[in-house]
Amino acid sequence: MGDTKNSAGPDILRGTLDLLVLQALSWGPSHGYGVARWIEQATGDALAVGEGTLYPALHRLEERRWIAASWGTSENNRQAKFYALTRRGRARLNVETENWRRYAAAVFAALDAPAPR
Repeated sequence: MGDTKNSAGPDILRGTLDLLVLQALSWGPSHGYGVARWIEQATGDALAVGEGTLYPALHRLEERRWIAASWGTSENNRQAKFYALTRRGRARLNVETENWRRYAAAVFAALDAPAPR
């Protein structure tokens, strides 16, 4: 367990992966590998998202119509499914971002709170 990179699995806060996927796609359409790489890079390699976690999340978001998928050709000339944020997904990203900011602020406030008397 000497690896400092955390896998986005059961440990990741519920909804956090969905938020990160939506944010990754806010920059434009991408295939699954591109989404995973963006999350890794954006978190300073603190979070690595495996296929077993990422693809169920992508399918869940697609079912909710927050993202749409279409087939295309990747940069290494292979067929790949590309995911894009929908209008509904962009609205959800805004809501979830605000919710996460409030949640994080509350956790930080608790961490900085004085000891109980």
